[in-house]
Amino acid sequence: MNYNDTIIALATPSGAGAIAVIRLSGKDAIRLASESFKSVRGKALQDQVTHTIHLGHILDDTRVIDEVLVSIFKNPKSYTGEDVIEISCHGSQYIQQEIIQLFLRKGCRMADAGEFTLRAFLNGKLDLSQAEAVADLISSDNEASHQIAMQQMRGGFSSEIAKLREELLNFASLIELELDFAEEDVAFADRTQFRELITRITFVLKRLIDSFAVGNVIKNGIPVAIVGEPNVGKSTLLNALLNEERAIVSDIAGTTRDTIEDELSIGGIGFRFIDTAGIRDTTDVVEGLGIKKTFEKIEQSQVVVFLFDGTELHTEAAIKACRIEIEKVKNKYPLKPMVIIVNKVDKLSEDTIALLQSVIPDVHLLSAKSGLGVESLKTKLLDFVNTGALRNNETIVTNTRHYDALLKAFEEIQKVQHGLDTELSSDLMAIDIREALYHFGVITGQVTNDELLGNIFANFCIGK
Repeated sequence: MNYNDTIIALATPSGAGAIAVIRLSGKDAIRLASESFKSVRGKALQDQVTHTIHLGHILDDTRVIDEVLVSIFKNPKSYTGEDVIEISCHGSQYIQQEIIQLFLRKGCRMADAGEFTLRAFLNGKLDLSQAEAVADLISSDNEASHQIAMQQMRGGFSSEIAKLREELLNFASLIELELDFAEEDVAFADRTQFRELITRITFVLKRLIDSFAVGNVIKNGIPVAIVGEPNVGKSTLLNALLNEERAIVSDIAGTTRDTIEDELSIGGIGFRFIDTAGIRDTTDVVEGLGIKKTFEKIEQSQVVVFLFDGTELHTEAAIKACRIEIEKVKNKYPLKPMVIIVNKVDKLSEDTIALLQSVIPDVHLLSAKSGLGVESLKTKLLDFVNTGALRNNETIVTNTRHYDALLKAFEEIQKVQHGLDTELSSDLMAIDIREALYHFGVITGQVTNDELLGNIFANFCIGK
């Protein structure tokens, strides 16, 4: 790929709108824009200072395409580190394409997915983990994922890794130096300080690796399966949680034949609720397929909401039978957190409620129809997410690639620790240190290859 040419792309979403922004980046961006732009004040774009905006018209020879605002960002003070032009035009799809086609004829090339951010990385404006955070920021759809992406884009994660890598690199240099004086048996690296560094690196790596459990669910949302027998109010509960009529509600048992999914942000954390088909014995083939899919969704979920109809639980025997059903599901999915809910509590007597709470102590009572207890259910669901690190603004790992590199770095650091404990020779210990440094470098982009960059930036939108 040639990164010395000038690229162009629509930076705003495709389709008609009030305005659209077309971005150019490269050594000829300002010259090419000057050739097709006529300022209302007669200014030449190439003579203007950086970070200024100019009103004028885009011309194709003598034909006026549109009245636009042109923003100038001269290298190196631009997003990509190159000369950048941003053209704000009217949002007509015809106008957008006319302007883009004009510059393509003049020698621009259509940008690949994420190529503007790739050039920012190659020109040292961002490290690789910061560049990946740009994509996370664009796709963030709740407060928590936005907060994490912003922290990573500002360099919180990469600066922590870079600091550890620099300290390890200093000791690695001393270890390597010892190899040059192997015959003299000289030790340049203070082993006591080295032990302290390895202990500190181990602690930080463990914390970052452990944070992925939280970061992954924050980034991708927490799947919650709503399960129970037919007609207990699962669809009504989904509608109450989402505050909209998302699922069909009917008195006819077995109405939900397939799973219905929707997302909701609770306390800044994304939850993906799955309304499943009612679990019961049935001869209906279609309903049977729905029930089979219900168990598949339970497998995929991280939290199970088990719903019961309170109007069916008047006697102690019925409540105990209910508890047996709960135990069956808990035994089948022992590692999944479960919220036990009795619905239609507004129709129950105080005696029935007291009996329920005595037989099933952890029961959550609500009325999906009236909304009673729905807010406290949201709070209960939020308790399943450890948001302490998020509240304390600690570094949280959300990227699978980073997580994998951290695991490999941790493995190598453990080998170095073992080498120190067993007084391993410097040449063998140097191999493990180099491997750890390599995996640190993979995170920040100090170690890259074309395949890695291609995989990362292929997931970006074109124009960013």
